[in-house]
Amino acid sequence: MSVGIHFEHIVKKYGENVIIPDLNLDVREGEFFTLLGPSGCGKTTLLRMVAGFNSIEGGTIAFNGRVINDIAPNKRNIGMVFQNYAVFPHMTVRENVAFGLENRHLPKNEIKRRVDEILETVKITQYADRLPERLSGGQQQRVALARAIVIKPDVLLMDEPLSNLDAKLRVKMRVEIRRIQQELGFTAIYVTHDQEECFAISDKVAIMNKGVIEQIGTPNEVYNHSATEFVCNFIGDINRLETPLVQYLNDCGAALDSAKHNYIRLERLHVNVQPRDGELALDGVVESREYYGLYIKYYINVEGQTLKVIEKNDGVNIYEPGQQVKVVLNPGDIMAYNAPA
Repeated sequence: MSVGIHFEHIVKKYGENVIIPDLNLDVREGEFFTLLGPSGCGKTTLLRMVAGFNSIEGGTIAFNGRVINDIAPNKRNIGMVFQNYAVFPHMTVRENVAFGLENRHLPKNEIKRRVDEILETVKITQYADRLPERLSGGQQQRVALARAIVIKPDVLLMDEPLSNLDAKLRVKMRVEIRRIQQELGFTAIYVTHDQEECFAISDKVAIMNKGVIEQIGTPNEVYNHSATEFVCNFIGDINRLETPLVQYLNDCGAALDSAKHNYIRLERLHVNVQPRDGELALDGVVESREYYGLYIKYYINVEGQTLKVIEKNDGVNIYEPGQQVKVVLNPGDIMAYNAPA
């Protein structure tokens, strides 16, 4: 079973220090929902409130309409996966996974059946009789995941679960987590500071800043249609267009509001391509470049401002420092925000 989660006017305080001032949010049943934001923004605090590990100073959290504020953590039917795995070192893989079912006093044959099923689902059946010290980090994380979901939770909470793994293993594990979530259909709330990880696995994303949700949307909406200047700057890399360049663009027919803060993402700029309808070609000079294999990042001076440009590496069209180029953009790709009052 999965649940929809409704957050209404949530407040979290430590003494006089307000961490979350007034938060409203809905997570749909069966949704993979990620909380993303800088350190200290309140995302882990909110997750722990759902789990019952943190108190709630105001508002309500409800599962399918049932308010859970005063329900003990062990009565909420929640699975939790932590950053440090938290597997029991003295128990085998099978014993770790069976722990929650034994606490629920299920029949032994039911426990064995469900443990066998989940070990197969997370692909660790062959390690069933091993102790955690004989497992890799990725295998231990699979044990933690299996232990959390074998109880058939209404919601699975994950707090930076992949941050202790190396880069390649993180990619592999996030694919597995998404596969398992879709296969079993549970509601998931995931906390991370890794934007690539977040976008790769999420149905919806909430960008948090100082306890406030700046934007909720699909990964595409958040990235390409950032609702606030904070989101625009926080997500990915971006160019902020300074006043002289904005004026130059307007002279070329861009019709930008020079009183606003104007931004454009790196991949929306292109080097030495034929402009299409509505696009502008700006004179520039390559200052430097960074080679990343799949793509190349250029730093190009246009009207006295250095623009960062990402181009796919075709192995042929590689531009050298000092080379004169054309930087092509569509003014419609520029995101503009009012200056702070």
